[in-house]
Amino acid sequence: MKWERLLSRGRFGEKPGFIPTQAARSEFEVDYDRIIFSAPFRNLQDKTQVFPLPEQAFVHTRLTHSLEVSSVGRSLGKAAGEYLLEKYPNLKKTELSASEIGGIVAAAALTHDIGNPPFGHAGEEAISDFFKFHAKGRAWEKHLRPEQWVDLCNFEGNAQGFRMLVSKQNGLKLTYATLAAFTKYPRPSFISHRDIARRSQKKFGFFINQLSDFEQLTDFLGIEKSSEECWFRHPLAFLVEAADDICYSIIDLEDGCTMGLVSFEETVALLKPILGDKFNPKKLENRTQSQNLGALRALTIGVLIQETVEAFAQYEESMCKGHFDKALTDVIPSAKALQAISELSIRKIYRSQVVLEKEAAGFQVLEGLLEVFGQALYHKFYAPELFSGQDKSILRLLPEDFPLKGWGAEVNPYPLLRQLIDFIAGMTDKYALNLYRRVKGISFPGV
Repeated sequence: MKWERLLSRGRFGEKPGFIPTQAARSEFEVDYDRIIFSAPFRNLQDKTQVFPLPEQAFVHTRLTHSLEVSSVGRSLGKAAGEYLLEKYPNLKKTELSASEIGGIVAAAALTHDIGNPPFGHAGEEAISDFFKFHAKGRAWEKHLRPEQWVDLCNFEGNAQGFRMLVSKQNGLKLTYATLAAFTKYPRPSFISHRDIARRSQKKFGFFINQLSDFEQLTDFLGIEKSSEECWFRHPLAFLVEAADDICYSIIDLEDGCTMGLVSFEETVALLKPILGDKFNPKKLENRTQSQNLGALRALTIGVLIQETVEAFAQYEESMCKGHFDKALTDVIPSAKALQAISELSIRKIYRSQVVLEKEAAGFQVLEGLLEVFGQALYHKFYAPELFSGQDKSILRLLPEDFPLKGWGAEVNPYPLLRQLIDFIAGMTDKYALNLYRRVKGISFPGV
């Protein structure tokens, strides 16, 4: 793979012959701005990061997390861009700047969680489990092709994100480079063999009906295949992944300490191996715990950015050949320290009572919504003798543009189910909870 093509300014959804504008903003800054002003990004303000529906201002939502990941991503991308422009003189002929390369990573990092449903990873599992285990979900299996059924039984936020970013309805028309940097898992859900040694095959990055969209992207950027069914990662995707890894490792720990789930002393002990000589206990004196946490977090992220850029420079050629396929944070000097943070976070933060209660509630809410809407759709198109007044009322709660025509027993319902999942996955936590209460009769409008 060649950097000249990988960093092309072409834009998804534009007609052949499209000429990028050379205005005050670069094409990748345009990507960033379009994402910031989009409805799917705005909805992240009320989606769970770790702690549910937080009332405390210091606890992160998906929105604040995404902004921080984007900030770290910009730093990583700009530093990597400076390295690439120095190493490859031909890149200068494209008039690309290091800031533009940083802009690609920043924009892709901004969207990295845009496909996540309400209630975080519990929401992903809830959607998957509805089709895997629930009788009303499994009823759809006989109407679908095997690869479509695998999609439904394995909801993946990354694939949902790609679907949203290329959707004509959202109208983003991002650059191919940003879309590729976003795609950490360049494969569909249904493959005959997964190479467990390749990080990029751990999950999947697009649903089967977005295959042609992804092929369009890889053809334009010259991204090659690693097998008959999978592709290599765009090298900048490694930086997007690293930005996310850095932020959730350090900032989830900070949130856990602030909420009293992890002691300040434990937090300091976990960060000291990363900081090394930069750690000065005297600077922690005569300051509040919050101030100390903020200072330690900033110093730690700075060290991890530097280590990650150095690792990128070391493995960049191998990435372009498709040989390197690991998380950069697994090969940096602080990898063991990050692993120790991860192990403690799992034990004391991610499995804390408040988080587990949120996950349990998320399962109930999303399963309940899928049950009532899925059943109403099934009755309407596949069991009309059971289509009731209650079903009619439920379907009136769907968005006005929801496609309720053209379906029937002889029509493959996969696109219909994708639209239903789009509707539910796009909800905020509070909206999903309130709608669940209403359709289940737990609460009534105006009461």
